Amino acid sequence: MEKRPSTFMAWIVRMPLIKRWALMHCFKKENVSEHCHQTAVIAHLLAVISNKFFEGQVDADRVAVTALYHEISETKLQDLNSKTKYLNPEFTRQYKRLEHMAEEECLMTLPEELREEFRALVIQEAVPEECRKIVKAADTLAAYIKARDELRFNNAEFVKVRESFEPKLKQLSEELPEVRYFMEVFLESCTVTVDELTGVDSRDRA
Repeated sequence: MEKRPSTFMAWIVRMPLIKRWALMHCFKKENVSEHCHQTAVIAHLLAVISNKFFEGQVDADRVAVTALYHEISETKLQDLNSKTKYLNPEFTRQYKRLEHMAEEECLMTLPEELREEFRALVIQEAVPEECRKIVKAADTLAAYIKARDELRFNNAEFVKVRESFEPKLKQLSEELPEVRYFMEVFLESCTVTVDELTGVDSRDRA
């Protein structure tokens, strides 16, 4: 077995250098690596909720790993403001093409023998539809939590961000019951102080 050097991990370890919300003032800075981790945790939760309560048959572990890689194109392109990304259909189409090319480039940095294993993780078009839907929902929830978190520090930059996500989440809640469950059970506590969090779970059990 021939072993050639690969730059795949070198790109991954640079993900913490890529800033999210780069055009906006943020009270708390966030990078792409942090966002992918949070999205993976939410996606895993959504998949488990789906399986446990709504007769889903989703591979929760696979969903979580897919979410870890869902922004891998940004290792090449960096983060682009969503308002710009969806400015008009033609711009969106061309940018999606760039994202796909960046994903292909990342995949090709792997040793040839490993590429097929990673294709449906790295290439978003190759991700199974059910898995992709949950990851997209988790991505939206992570961004919404970020907006709510910034707003509790009176950061007006995120007022429109929150407002833009609310109709999306309403639609997702109607399409995916696991999203509605997540919002009812987990969402509110994500933006409270540590003092407010302390003892909450033990009080609920009392």
